[in-house]
Amino acid sequence: MSSPGVAAVDRALTILSAFDGEPEALTLAELARRTGLYKSTLLRLMASLQSFGYLLQLPDGRYHLGPTPFRLGAVYQRANHLYDHVMPVLRQLVAAGTESPSFHVRHDATQRLCMFRVDSQHSTLDRVAAGSLLPLDRGAAGRVILAFDGAEGQPFERIREAFVAASVGERDPDCAGIAAPVFGAEGKLVGALSVSGPKLRFTREAKQAMTTLVLQAAVRLTHALGGRNDAMSRVAEAAAAKERVRR
Repeated sequence: MSSPGVAAVDRALTILSAFDGEPEALTLAELARRTGLYKSTLLRLMASLQSFGYLLQLPDGRYHLGPTPFRLGAVYQRANHLYDHVMPVLRQLVAAGTESPSFHVRHDATQRLCMFRVDSQHSTLDRVAAGSLLPLDRGAAGRVILAFDGAEGQPFERIREAFVAASVGERDPDCAGIAAPVFGAEGKLVGALSVSGPKLRFTREAKQAMTTLVLQAAVRLTHALGGRNDAMSRVAEAAAAKERVRR
């Protein structure tokens, strides 16, 4: 699909996008395959990207993202203030013994972005990291975002009534997750708060306990962001009361 922008800028951004979700450095040949660009074109564009700190060339000749994207990401986090509100909630969930918590927002029509993530205290973890792009139509967090962004259908109606979604093996056959919505001012959806990890640890009792903790955390984060949802607060209170009886 053609872009209305400048072709050289489009190609440079295509190079940076090749590193999306890729923790390892890439060779010139790998970048050519991922971007569809000729090596000669890549070398010219990457010279500019290197001079501005967007790319680094390692001693073995491979390429990796440079410090500039990290610096701009830090500026973005400070500007939107989400980091200061979300990270304490994620750490509280870990301290309460949940699986690894994360916060997701819609990226586009088909994907969600994991903005923040804190690993649990368990020795084995699922493969989710801050900055990961994940499908909207698979996983608890994705379905929560779809449900509260107006998706139609009975499954989404149930999520809107319960203010929580659970998934087992949807995105990764060995993993499971639980998610709840977070709202901001005027009741608008900000994102989805979730916990995820190996499905073997999602026993019935663990799911009940984590569902309560995620709902309560979503209510706290909603209030911190200037939002309010009385129906979700009531659901969270009912879940907490049921959990107290179970214990």
